[in-house]
Amino acid sequence: MQVVELSRAGYGANVSLLMGMHRLRRKVFKDRLDWSVATTGDLELDRFDTLDATYLVVADRGTVLGCVRLLPTMGPNMLANTFPELLDGADAPRSDAIAESSRFCVDTELTDATTDGGLRRATSMLFAAMLEWGQARGLASIATVTDLRMERILRRAGWTLERLGKPRRIGSTVAVAGLLPIADGMLAAIRHNGGVASPVLPVDMPLPLAA
Repeated sequence: MQVVELSRAGYGANVSLLMGMHRLRRKVFKDRLDWSVATTGDLELDRFDTLDATYLVVADRGTVLGCVRLLPTMGPNMLANTFPELLDGADAPRSDAIAESSRFCVDTELTDATTDGGLRRATSMLFAAMLEWGQARGLASIATVTDLRMERILRRAGWTLERLGKPRRIGSTVAVAGLLPIADGMLAAIRHNGGVASPVLPVDMPLPLAA
């Protein structure tokens, strides 16, 4: 099992991983959670995928087990442009030091391996990859919109969400917006709680996050 970073320059060389990621998103967000998301055939994708997104993908021998999308907050993103009501009237984070994560998901049917703390290994690897990716770019935090279940999983992993507003029901879920700090202590906790013994991303990965 490994984490692969996909940016626009590498999309063409990783088409199978990209398609696997969009299939997993369809399986999770449309078929299992029944969210109101756009689908094309067996793929889930939206307008934010047409931007200069970076994806972190957990894969095992070519099979996508989990993924997350990362976007700069200086441009369009889901919190600012889709879910601003979660900010309780405040402005959305907008900074070169803050990225946004969205479409985080793990295939629970294929990832039965769990850590001593009950976390799926693919989930822990994605959390660690997000922190490593943020540290490599000098980020202060990652903004995100998530549900209360995932907020609890983050807390159990050792990564506490700093809420930006109160939870609100959106469609079939109760969502909350917040910031995930990028800090050594958070990464150490996730590695410890998730059994992640070493960096999951190459130490020489490219910089910076494009706007």
